[in-house]
Amino acid sequence: MIRIFNCVILDGSGAPPYAGQVLIDGQRICSVVQGGAGARHDADLHVDARGATLMPGLVEAHSHLTFLDRASSVEMGFVPPDEHMLLAMGNARTLLEAGFTSCVSAASAKPRLDVVLRNAVDAGDWAGPRTLAASPELTVTAGLGDVRLLHMFRQNFAVILDGAEEYRRYCRVLCREGVDTLKVNVSGDAGTSASPSEATVMTEAELAVVCDVAQAHGKRVAAHARNSASVKLCIKHGVQIIYHANLIDEQTCDLLESHRNEIFVAPTLGHTYATLHEAGPWGITNAMAESRGLGEEYRRGIQNMKLLKRRGVRVLPGGDYGFAWNRNGRNARDLEHFVTLLGFTPMEAIVAATRQGGEIMMRGHELGQIREGFLADILLVEGDPLQDIRVLQDAKRLIGIMKDGQFFRQPPA
Repeated sequence: MIRIFNCVILDGSGAPPYAGQVLIDGQRICSVVQGGAGARHDADLHVDARGATLMPGLVEAHSHLTFLDRASSVEMGFVPPDEHMLLAMGNARTLLEAGFTSCVSAASAKPRLDVVLRNAVDAGDWAGPRTLAASPELTVTAGLGDVRLLHMFRQNFAVILDGAEEYRRYCRVLCREGVDTLKVNVSGDAGTSASPSEATVMTEAELAVVCDVAQAHGKRVAAHARNSASVKLCIKHGVQIIYHANLIDEQTCDLLESHRNEIFVAPTLGHTYATLHEAGPWGITNAMAESRGLGEEYRRGIQNMKLLKRRGVRVLPGGDYGFAWNRNGRNARDLEHFVTLLGFTPMEAIVAATRQGGEIMMRGHELGQIREGFLADILLVEGDPLQDIRVLQDAKRLIGIMKDGQFFRQPPA
């Protein structure tokens, strides 16, 4: 049994923090006591937090542990799967070091990489966050991720499929191989000249088949969907996780509000912000990003996320980290974006990344809060994230990181 005392408990529920102590038995929190240092108890390990903030581990809603922080996604296609797996394991450790104890993958860079990573972490063979493993991005010819050339073979993070039966067959293969999530690119993207963000590239029949296969096998579907038509298709066919949704209209906001208890939206602000303002060293100037339409997507996305928040839609941090200018490990910056760009209070941003994070992990009954019976995923933070949300970005101030009742980083004696 582990006792952590002399801490300020920020429990992830949205309630005000309070002084107290926490007892952990095995993987779970067995007692949360409010007030002072509390009774000593017969624990095997006593940890004096010395006034640090004790809070739930963070949840990343749009992770890419198998993306290799490269300037071009095409570069990942040239990395052999065995070397790729080792690099992905390094990313998993990096994310845990940054305070993320759980993550929802938004796509595997190659088939089965996510599945192997998830299984290795679950078995205790490697340090990393618990992960819901995704398929590669399933796209259509000329859609986001189709980097093929007529005269030369090359690939990146996508599998190209055309027609309902191709989607049905491949999604069944992915379910056989053990993915938790089927990821589809329903809309285009600003970085895809043949299919811009305003284009809806998957047909209704193709998306319907993916959702049918997912339902039959007990899986979920996550969608890259930027415009109103693509988001409406996703809602119609029961897609549970919608990424981006930055170019939607008021009617689509109404529809998302009416389904707010069934879906999650992650706008991936981190990647858009970094591409606009920080990608210059990799050859993407602000003017270039604006010319591609990213500035308009960014500004409209901010306004739409503010509107969805007011309407009670679960808008979660998850910033598409895994690129050269938006690297794995910087993920906590999305909480700052939620505060400075979307008008979340620090408490609301933390709740979105903890309690609601537990919900998107499909474990809201046992994950994302400091409560008796919940899994002991705990951070000890030197400082008060309610006063300065940026402290969560400083790994040196994460003096304690615990997952499943085991310290990955134990506070100094």
